[in-house]
Amino acid sequence: MHGIFRRWAIVAVALATAVLLTGCGYNAIQQKDEAVKAGWSEVLNQYQRRADLVPNLVNTVKGYAAHESQVLTEVTEARARVGQVQVNADDPASLQQFQAAQGELSSALSRLLVVSENYPTLKADQSFRDLQAQLEGTENRITVARGRYIATVQDYNTYIRSFPQLVTAKIFGHREKPNFSVENEAQIQRAPSVDFGTTPPAPQPPQAPPPPAPAN
Repeated sequence: MHGIFRRWAIVAVALATAVLLTGCGYNAIQQKDEAVKAGWSEVLNQYQRRADLVPNLVNTVKGYAAHESQVLTEVTEARARVGQVQVNADDPASLQQFQAAQGELSSALSRLLVVSENYPTLKADQSFRDLQAQLEGTENRITVARGRYIATVQDYNTYIRSFPQLVTAKIFGHREKPNFSVENEAQIQRAPSVDFGTTPPAPQPPQAPPPPAPAN
C-alpha cells in the first residue's frame, strides 16, 4: 500500500514540476536556444561556402592578372585569418573578432572584383563568370542567414529577460547572447574605397578678387 502511494506521489511531483517549468517558460527557452544554435550553424555554413570559393577565384584571376599581386595577396591573407578564428558565438569578444575577420575578407573580395573590371579577357572567361555568380549568390545567402540569426537572437534575449522566464533563465544558467551589432553590419555591407594609385590634384589656392575699377 505504501509502495503504491509512493509511486503516485512521485508521479504527482513529476507532473507538478512539468507544469511549473512549462508555466515559467523552461520548454520555450530550450526551443529558442536550439533555434539560435541552428541559425548560427547556417551562418557558419554560408561563410564557409564563401571561403571555399576563394582559392579558385584567386587562381583564375592570377591567370589573367598575375601582376595584381597586392590584391591577390590581400584576399589570400584575409581568407587565412578567417580560418584562424576559433569563434564562440556566446562570447562577445570572440564574435567581434569573427565579424572583423569576415569584414576584411568581404572588403578584399570587393577590391578583387573591382580590379577584374580592368581585364576584359578575364571578365569573358566562363570559369571566372561562374565563380563570380557563385560568390554573389553566397553573399546573398550570408546576408539572409545573418539576418535570420540576428532576429532569432533578439527573440531569445527578449524572452529570457521577460517575467517570469527571467527567473527560470537565471536558475538554469541561461544568459543573454551577443549579436551582430548595427555598426558592424553597416561596415560589412559598405563597399570599400578603391585606390588605383592615382594622386589627386592639389587644391588650388583661392584667387584674389580683381582690383576695383578706377573712378572717373
